[in-house]
Amino acid sequence: MKRLSVFFATAAASLLLTGCGLYNKYEHDSEVPAEAFGTSQDVLDAGGDTSIAQMSWREFFTDPVLQSLIEMVLNHNTDLNSARIAVEKSEAALKMARMAYLPSLYFSPQGTLARFDDNPWSKTYNLPLQLSLDADVFGSITNKKRAAQAVLRQAQMREEAVRANLISTTAQQYYMLQVLDRQLEILTMTDSLWNASLETQKTLWENGKSYSTAVNQMESSYLNVKAQIVDTRRYIRATENAICRLLAVTPQHVNRNKWGSSALHHPDARMSLPRSAHRDALLAKNGDGTSEDTGQRMFDTQFLKIGIPATMLEMRPDIRMANAAMEEAFYNTQAARAAFFPGITLNGTAGWTNSAGSAVVNPGKLLLSFVGSLTQPIFARGKIKGNYRISQLTEEDLKQKYAQTVIDAGNQVNEALADCEAAREKHHFYHRQVDVLREAYTGTHELMDNGKANYLEVLTAQESLLNAQLSEAMNMYKGAQAVIALYIALGGATK
Repeated sequence: MKRLSVFFATAAASLLLTGCGLYNKYEHDSEVPAEAFGTSQDVLDAGGDTSIAQMSWREFFTDPVLQSLIEMVLNHNTDLNSARIAVEKSEAALKMARMAYLPSLYFSPQGTLARFDDNPWSKTYNLPLQLSLDADVFGSITNKKRAAQAVLRQAQMREEAVRANLISTTAQQYYMLQVLDRQLEILTMTDSLWNASLETQKTLWENGKSYSTAVNQMESSYLNVKAQIVDTRRYIRATENAICRLLAVTPQHVNRNKWGSSALHHPDARMSLPRSAHRDALLAKNGDGTSEDTGQRMFDTQFLKIGIPATMLEMRPDIRMANAAMEEAFYNTQAARAAFFPGITLNGTAGWTNSAGSAVVNPGKLLLSFVGSLTQPIFARGKIKGNYRISQLTEEDLKQKYAQTVIDAGNQVNEALADCEAAREKHHFYHRQVDVLREAYTGTHELMDNGKANYLEVLTAQESLLNAQLSEAMNMYKGAQAVIALYIALGGATK
């Protein structure tokens, strides 16, 4: 008996040494390129040890109405709820993987009623508790558990990615509503002014100082503004409906503040100009304490701290998810490799029975049994080798995808910064263009009233002013959109 025990102990030790390395833990060895964000001056100037991605979305979006809207989206959106369910399913799978270390226990009573020839009926019964334990000698259970942990991390990162995307989409739609309100305000004001111009042109025609052609063209331009107002209101309705879909509610009005009423991402980058005589004049023009020019500081890269590539690696959900996918593939490969080695199973039975072989005894007696089995694969029709090779290739493929994910992330940061810079530069031009065209429109209209300019000059001036005002408003939205895209590209909105 002692010799048999020594034999099994020696065999187990040799098998354990043979499978050495199957318990190794995953180590991430892929590095982020030093210039992952690019080498342009904008990127270099915007770098630093901190990142706007470290701000929570409540700090980044300071508009209380927008904050409330985002909260409702995160609570009711069906996509995010599905992502949460996926996390719970992964947690259940991980719990099963952890329980695989424990023995399985079954109660399986059996009863038999038999009769041979004219002999009396024979009644036998078994009341056993059956126990089975898989010995994790070669790390199969351990690697499957670690793979399940990696799957859970992927589900968690996927939930974060869905959350960040929802926050970004909600904010962009909210700011789109604000800029559409701004454009509707411009169009409504233009409608009133152009109506006055049309009435003036009709008066000149009635007094023989103008032609009917001038009236017709002026009216055509005026009706075009009317049509733009209708289109803008339709766009507002469509944007509100898009937000309602995010909220998983029926179409309804969406409350919002006026454009420029709250800072977007940084108190020093508040959407207003520094106090100056020019800004005072603008405030006086509006009469409501708000500036016609929301300023450019929200787009300026000096306020957009992007941080270093390592920060991005830690914050972005897709990069962390890609890393967890590589980890899962690593442990799946380890588990596939463990399939080449023997499987050791320990089985035990304890219970009452009245069947003792060929004899039937009453009352029943206690039966104890213990069996150890070892199964060494010899030929499995290529399944084990094939699974191992597939696991290796999957691991290699995910490494390539991880590298591409990092490259894509750096590209997104670079693009967002370029959009911010473009919006900032164009803001100067649009703002100056609006001022110049407003003066041109006022002067031309006065000249026409005094008979020193024709209707075509007035028509051209007022159409140019309207287009410039609408373009300025849309450029401000594109700037806000670029800042939000940068925040998300750096891994923001995950907390």
